[in-house]
Parts: sequence; structure tokens; C-alpha cells
Amino acid sequence: MGAEAAGSGPALRELLREAETSLLECKVCFERFGHRQQRRPRNLSCGHVVCLACVAALAHPRTLALECPFCRRACRGCDTSDCLPVLHFLELLGSALRPGPAAPRAAPSAPGVLTCQHAFGGWGTLVNPTGLALCPKTGRVVVVHDGKRRVKVFDSGGGCAHQFGEKGDAAQDLRYPVDVTVTNDCHVVVTDAGDRSLKVFDFFGQIKLVLGGHFCLPWGVETTPQNGVLVTDAEAGSLHLLEVDFPEGILRRTERLQAHLRRPRGVAVSWLTGAIAVLEHPLGPGACSSTTVKVFSASMQLIGQVDSFGLSLFFPSKITASAVAFDHQGNVVVADTSSPAVLCLGKPEEFPVLKPIITHGLSHPVALTFTKESSLLVLDSAAHSVKVYKVDWG
Repeated sequence: MGAEAAGSGPALRELLREAETSLLECKVCFERFGHRQQRRPRNLSCGHVVCLACVAALAHPRTLALECPFCRRACRGCDTSDCLPVLHFLELLGSALRPGPAAPRAAPSAPGVLTCQHAFGGWGTLVNPTGLALCPKTGRVVVVHDGKRRVKVFDSGGGCAHQFGEKGDAAQDLRYPVDVTVTNDCHVVVTDAGDRSLKVFDFFGQIKLVLGGHFCLPWGVETTPQNGVLVTDAEAGSLHLLEVDFPEGILRRTERLQAHLRRPRGVAVSWLTGAIAVLEHPLGPGACSSTTVKVFSASMQLIGQVDSFGLSLFFPSKITASAVAFDHQGNVVVADTSSPAVLCLGKPEEFPVLKPIITHGLSHPVALTFTKESSLLVLDSAAHSVKVYKVDWG
């Protein structure tokens, strides 16, 4: 009996932590719900729940009309009501979620597991974000999204430092940004599916170079250790390497590395080995949501691949990979929108050694990147936010 109770302790603490992250915080501002006025959980007419402060911020000041930030259903601020189940849940779990000052720190249920430490962004700050990158020099986080200014730069604490990239039809504007990378000398490179171009900005938002006419549909973009730029062309089925003089804004050389890929989108490069991972989304009968991860050596020899069917043999549910990255040990990591989850596939020569590393708290992960400190940043498009995961060693 005692052993059973002892074993249930870590599991209960993990459950409470998950409840606090998933149920007891507003998914617009990421503040915890509470009983005081501004933090009270309010039901919208569609059934979604946000805090009263966000209802006030979203509602028109005169008509009180607003749109649900999650499903876009119209409602009015005056028609919202207290979410009694959440309020009762807060009362029920209040003491359990506030550890006593003298209590020793509890060990996590699985040492080394990634846990969400905080999130930033939220509806209004980010709108349907699609791409995520990290500045290697400053540690600032760059996100492309569907807002009026398409590129947002956040400091390491999640505060918005600045933004640029006007929504518009001019050559220097961004119509439909898909992905972003930051070069070693802090230039921001964006793939724009709206006019099928690649656009280079300095870190303060001044346009340096526009490459139009080079691609059928540029999609994924990534910086190499040598400060080159990898670009996938989803329509042409190709992978390109660009050498650019970024300060001068001059394209020096372009090389097609692969020409027979199937709708390639995401791309990542290992700074440990130089390996390149490409995420394919092939078309064909029964392939509407199938994905394939292909990994090439630095000399572009295929060294590993696995598709959705192969992964389904090792994982209990269907896997639809939406993003790919390498960790600092050279393991391939993918985001899965079907579960949703983040999965480690192991090293390319060992494919697949599947290990789920994040299985809770995500809605629709679309981009991944690792920091120098091995934290994992996940761009959650459905939550319009960046979620920061760190290893919890207890």
C-alpha cells in the first residue's frame, strides 16, 4: 500500500502541473486564471474560455463586439459569463498547486524530460504564425506570422523587441511569409509564398535583397554553419544552397543540391555533422497527410529516411510531421500535428529510434529550434505562441 502511494505521488504532481498549464491559464495572454476581477475565466458564446482582461482587450470599445481568437465566431463582451467549472477547479486544486514553503522539492516522474517553462506571444501579438528562428549572436527569437507587420523579434524573456516587414504588394513587403532563418551575421531571411521570392533583411528590418524568379514555390529556409542559406522549393521538388554577401545584398552563387524531392517543405542542418534533413509532403493516392523525413550527409548522400507508415509501426497513433530540427547531439527531432507531439527519431544511421519528448500541452506545432542551452522552442500555430521547453532534472 505504501509503495503504491509513493508511486502515485510523482504522477499526481505531473497531472497537477499539466492541469495548471492546459486548463488553468488563459491561452490568449498566458496568465493564470484567478478569482480577482481581471483574471476571472469567462465563457464566450462558442464555448472557449479566456480571462476577463482579454475579453475587454478584444472587444470593440463602443459595440463590445469581438471575435473568438480561436474559432473566429462573433460574440459580444457583455454576453460572456463566468466559467464556473474552472473557478471551482481553482478552489479544489488551489492548495495542491501552491506547495508549502517548507516542503522539499519533488523529483520529476522522469529525469531529463522536457517540460514547458513558459510561453509568449498569444493571439493579437502573433496571428497564425508559420516560421521560427533564433539569432545565434543575440539569442533573440524571430517569428513570421500573418500580422500587419509580418516579422516579430522577441527578446529572450518573450517581450516584443521590434517588428518589421509590412504586409503589402511592394517588392520589399511580405505577402505570405512561410519560414524564416537568421544568419550568423544577424540577417533575417524569409521565404514569401505570396510572390514566390526570398527576401533578406538586416536585423533592424531594412531590406537588403529580394530574390524573385529563382523559385517556383520557396518554402523552408535554414542557415548552414558556413553562413550559406538552404531553401526548399515545394513546387519544383528541389533543394538549393545560396551563397550571399549579406552586408552588400548580393547573391554570389546558387547551387541545386537535390532535384527529385517530393514537395519538400521543412529543412534543417546539423551543426555537429553538417547533415541536412528535409521534410517531404508527397502527393498521391492515400498520401494526403503522409510525410517523409530524408537525411543527407554533408556531401548529399542519403544516409537515412523514414515515412509516416514506418513511424506508425513504433508509435500508437498516426504521425504527420510538420517541422524538423537537429538537437546538439545530432538527433533528428520532428513536430507531429496529429498527436500533437514532438518526437526524437534518433541519429539518421539508426532510424527510427522513436522517443516522444513532448506529448502534452501542444495544439498544432509547426516549427522547432534549439537554443545554445538546449532549450527547445516550439511554435504552436493554433495557440499563436512560442512555447519554451527545458530539461527538468528535478
